[in-house]
Amino acid sequence: MSSTRSTTRLSRRTVLAAGTLSAAGLGAAACAPPPSYQLVSPASSVETTSGLVVDGELIADAALFAAAKAEGRVSLYTGYVENSEKEVVRAFTADTGIAVDVIRLVPNRLLERVLSEQGAGRLRADVVRSSDPANVLRMQEAGVFAPHVVPGYDELDDTVRYADGSYYRCFDPAFTFGCNTALVEEDERPRSWHDLVDPRWKDRLGITQAGAGGSSLSLTRFQLEVLGPDWLEALAANSPRIFDSSGAMQESLARGEIHASTAVVSSLNIAMAKNAPVQFVVPEEGFALYDYFAGVAAAAPHPSAAQVFLNWNMSRRGGAVFADIGEYSTNPDADPPTVHGTTLPTVATGLPHRPDPRDLAAHQASDQELWNAAFGYVG
Repeated sequence: MSSTRSTTRLSRRTVLAAGTLSAAGLGAAACAPPPSYQLVSPASSVETTSGLVVDGELIADAALFAAAKAEGRVSLYTGYVENSEKEVVRAFTADTGIAVDVIRLVPNRLLERVLSEQGAGRLRADVVRSSDPANVLRMQEAGVFAPHVVPGYDELDDTVRYADGSYYRCFDPAFTFGCNTALVEEDERPRSWHDLVDPRWKDRLGITQAGAGGSSLSLTRFQLEVLGPDWLEALAANSPRIFDSSGAMQESLARGEIHASTAVVSSLNIAMAKNAPVQFVVPEEGFALYDYFAGVAAAAPHPSAAQVFLNWNMSRRGGAVFADIGEYSTNPDADPPTVHGTTLPTVATGLPHRPDPRDLAAHQASDQELWNAAFGYVG
């Protein structure tokens, strides 16, 4: 279970995430950097005498868990941010004793590899995770996934379970913006999306291109719906540096190669846990949520381990791990994530904007075309 933390509920006003380095802390870090800390709390209890029971919840019955342990490992093809996936894998292996082999690719490359291997009858993945709903649908139509009923299946609605359990929405990262606190003074930091179009940010910003995956598509949809096309044109006028992945962009932000950027909360949470001088913002206009989906491969080399991995992802324990990282759970009763002492707003406040996957797919081509035209992007 997550450890207890002091929290501050957010209103619809801008709130800066707590826990970033102060100027004094930066000076001390030059001499003796403080140690990084464990981001994900360990499970309170793990019982394996009659299956796998984590924190009082049955993840796998005795037969399934025994078969998974005999297989010994699971192969995960994923588009999830590398450092975030490492935290998930570390927690899963600690709970289960099952190793995870990770193949990490950006979403479009992941789709190409999965469909290529599937078409050749050589798919080596046990589980596939991706953030692009259109890509996941193409995988499902190509026969990549095998239906699997996770514990609590009947309690999940149709925004979480898809195609009779062929794949599931596991969690939702929050896509907002942030800055490098070593380069940007407190009184100069952006506090709303409209601050980013101020000319003083010209040549200092980073963004991801709209076709980088489901994350960028969701952010672009939010920006067009809430901020408007004129805002996008104004952002383009500031000549931001364009990245092909959010992971690479956030590494550049932490290194000080850019001063501010669009940013995934969980990625900055991990960076702050390692004492990087970064900070995220929850602006009054809101921010985008985007989905991550996962399913068991029909030709999984380790099918039992794959099922245990997916069950764990969809469990309360899995949801707690994702929340520790900074992601929103798909459980409607779960609290929003708390990051460095600040509790993010609930979906009910209207600040987190999660597009319907069908709406996202319907606008994908036109949004990409509009975005490319605004930024003069040719790929």
